[in-house]
Amino acid sequence: MSFKPEVIADSSGKWSGNALRFATRQEAEANVQDLMMRWFAVRDTRVVECDDPVNYSYVDQKLLPLPAAEITPVSALDQVTQLQGKMKMNTEG
Repeated sequence: MSFKPEVIADSSGKWSGNALRFATRQEAEANVQDLMMRWFAVRDTRVVECDDPVNYSYVDQKLLPLPAAEITPVSALDQVTQLQGKMKMNTEG
């Protein structure tokens, strides 16, 4: 479980977010409030609970990616990365 910040930034009324996922509602709220202060067009903010893995923390107004060891790997992405590495090795040799 994690918390994702979302904003409405135009007249459509549609909520928009990004890939940031926080361990606590407080972190997500602090992050989205900071974003609201930097963007002029933000009309509203909210924090939504979701099942995505936590990938960032927000401490002292700083966005910090979690160490790679704490992020759940995605097997399909691992396979793509391995293939890219093999392709690079074949073109260098």
